Amino acid sequence: MIDTITIHHINEVFVRIETSRGVCREISDFFSYFVPGYQHMPKFRNGWWDGKIRLFDMRKNILYKGLIKYLYAFAKERDYEVINNLETTTTIINPEHVDDFIDDLKLPFEARGYQKDGFLRCVENERAVILSPTASGKSLMIYMLMRWYNMKTLVVVPTIGLVQQMKGDFEDYGFRDGTLCITGKTDKKLWTGTVDSSSVVTTWQSIAKQPSNWFDQFGVIIGDEAHHFKSDSLQKIMSKTLSTAYKFAFTGTLDGSETHRLMIESLFGSVFELTTSRELMDDGFIAPLDIKIILFKHKIIGLTSKSSYFDERDFIVDCDARNRNIIKLARKLKGNTIILYSLVDRHGKVLYDILNDSKYEGRRFFISGGTDAEQREQVRVITEDETDAIIIASYGTFSTGTNIKNLSNIIFASPHKGKIRVLQSIGRVLRLHDAKSKARLFDLADDLRKTKRSKPNFTLKHLYERVKIYNEQQFDYQIFNIEVGE
Repeated sequence: MIDTITIHHINEVFVRIETSRGVCREISDFFSYFVPGYQHMPKFRNGWWDGKIRLFDMRKNILYKGLIKYLYAFAKERDYEVINNLETTTTIINPEHVDDFIDDLKLPFEARGYQKDGFLRCVENERAVILSPTASGKSLMIYMLMRWYNMKTLVVVPTIGLVQQMKGDFEDYGFRDGTLCITGKTDKKLWTGTVDSSSVVTTWQSIAKQPSNWFDQFGVIIGDEAHHFKSDSLQKIMSKTLSTAYKFAFTGTLDGSETHRLMIESLFGSVFELTTSRELMDDGFIAPLDIKIILFKHKIIGLTSKSSYFDERDFIVDCDARNRNIIKLARKLKGNTIILYSLVDRHGKVLYDILNDSKYEGRRFFISGGTDAEQREQVRVITEDETDAIIIASYGTFSTGTNIKNLSNIIFASPHKGKIRVLQSIGRVLRLHDAKSKARLFDLADDLRKTKRSKPNFTLKHLYERVKIYNEQQFDYQIFNIEVGE
């Protein structure tokens, strides 16, 4: 006897699975995944959690709608029959029709081929995750979708700065119907009832407490910088969008883990990769990237084989000779420069103090999580008209969502290895501008080994991970060794 799996409609977030209890257990195991880094999480260490997320709820027999294709793969592998009771529609769209539609938009420039492809993928599938590098023009694809469906559209972004940038992009594309921006400073009356606007751009923090019926008014929901949607808060928001059939997400990168990909696909549908940074560089759509890896060889280390990662990090950020080398490098560079750090007081402010003490004559700015959105926007506007500004900013505030076209150089001053952070940070410097012929990344790393045969230190291993990313992206890089000591 062949086991049967029947899919029933619940809403636009979940489907109900009808099958035997044994098959339910199999489905539960199939959709259970270890969370990356679970071994280091307190809940796992204390025995409160097994380190897994489960995308199929065995108590209610419900599955995220975006995972149906994987359910089919599960069934095929085991020779189970699937009965799909969902109303399915296939949108067939003529590419020539797309060209006519785009012409009617009267954009100030021509849409690129991959942007049209991304738009087509979305319309044909009605749900999609579009993977396209930073500076590839994702806001235009979002705008095209908003105009195509001609429904009230909700665009969710991670920061207030991106709210204003998205609204500005829509206006640059010729949108004159008005876009409502909802932020934490917006009139509270806008959180109740129907929003009187054809498009709404908001941060996820601003709508986190909205009830499900508030989301019912939107025919289209689009998540920008969608790699953030792995978080519990954004999962909860999207679980309220019970009536919205058209859901799309855009991001420059995923972290490479199966768990991350499936969590986002569960909410928005399948991932489609449009292009790569290498292809965009070769086609002249973004600035060519020159990567210089500067490997600091420390004369005085003061660490032992038993030193932890945090001991190592503290040594690096407290190293006066290293910090002065960073500022010396930034002052020599031509064009606007951003220095990215991780620790505000321990490193960011120290670097800024050294810069001020150096009597640098150009504009200088310090950005941290405590810098409000208006101040960040002021820095962005000022920098666009400068040629020798130095911005010292935290990874958290500048790796995502702040677009300064007139930015020539970026310096990684603190150790890190996360793929998303690396690529999002690089994306800050890749936008084309008349003031620069290429973008430069200075990746600072530290060799703390006593001998070449010694085991690589933690932050040196982090460099190895970043080099893997550069190789994956087909970025060219050079390595330079510099001795530092105090």
